[in-house]
Amino acid sequence: MPFYHSLGTVPDKRHVVFRQPNGELYQEELVGTQGFGGMSSLVYHLYPPTRVKQKGKPYSVVPEIAIENSLNALSFKGFDIKPEADFLESRKILFTNSALQVGLAAPKKSTEYFYKNADADEVLFIHEGSGTLHTMFGDLPFKYGDYVVIPRGTVYKITFDTEANRLLIMESTDPVFTPKRYRNEFGQLLEHSPFCERDIKRPVNLKTYDEKGEFDIFIKKRGMMFPYVYANHPFDVAGWDGYHYPYTFSIFNFEPITGRIHMPPPIHQTFESRNFVVCSFVPRLYDYHPQAIPAPYHHSNIDSDEILYYVDGDFMSRNNIKKGQLTLHPGGIPHGPHPGAIERSIGQKETKELAVMIDPFQPMQITKEAMKIDVEDYYKSWLTE
Repeated sequence: MPFYHSLGTVPDKRHVVFRQPNGELYQEELVGTQGFGGMSSLVYHLYPPTRVKQKGKPYSVVPEIAIENSLNALSFKGFDIKPEADFLESRKILFTNSALQVGLAAPKKSTEYFYKNADADEVLFIHEGSGTLHTMFGDLPFKYGDYVVIPRGTVYKITFDTEANRLLIMESTDPVFTPKRYRNEFGQLLEHSPFCERDIKRPVNLKTYDEKGEFDIFIKKRGMMFPYVYANHPFDVAGWDGYHYPYTFSIFNFEPITGRIHMPPPIHQTFESRNFVVCSFVPRLYDYHPQAIPAPYHHSNIDSDEILYYVDGDFMSRNNIKKGQLTLHPGGIPHGPHPGAIERSIGQKETKELAVMIDPFQPMQITKEAMKIDVEDYYKSWLTE
């Protein structure tokens, strides 16, 4: 959950006369995603943020569906997604429903253009690479293991440090928050939370761009991409304050919750939205009851699908899992540890696994892009003969 932050110059009161050194008024903009009732920030531009110079022809970015309704356990070789130079073209949606899209990207180049997702909050998990997210709120450096949370409507461009970049991407039609049970009535993270405000990295190094010309912004809205050209640089902000801004949180700053016997998946929860949750599996000590079975018990996926993205280490409940692989265990049938995993876990003291889990509360449709990297007959992987 973001907390109050301010960069640059802001007036003493909201909605009052506030002039630039040249005597012109700063252009105040309220930015938020839940009308006037949610978190927001007040931003002070040099120029009105409405100066559209021209529009291009919109084009569809709706993913093509291969399987609308599946009851098969599936797996996908995520690192088989081929790197592409362009950031937007590199984004491949694998799973989708009315509230969430999950995809992968392997961009090789920094963006020359600006991008805005007008439909969805974005959560980018950085599996490989590093760089900087540039926005009107300031710069946000990122690296391996970071979740980059970008509120919808944020205009951004990305600078990558190298050509070797791999991202897991979530697009949510509802705001993404930290879990409510870890916050008090004022929004402060509580003492039993597995992370705290110190772990949330906010924008820095606000730069005010006083530039006129032609600035390409691609805006995604309801499955269409709209090319726009604005008459001034979108990062013409002299100052801002509020609770609405992009931020990063490193999976390595998630402090695992452990117990004497096996703890349920919600202890790993990192983010929540109205229609899904995100969990972080990190290196941790195993359960310490003398008869504990560290491997998870079999459980029935009835209320939600389960998507697991394997980042690093040896994921103890799965056999033959590679870095960057995904599994989709659909709601409606049980799943659990692979053969041998339960016995293998007994007596073990710790795990070095690193993974991201996404639990959507609505069934996911599977795209043609996903089926290009499908692991054949994964659903049979629980058979022992």
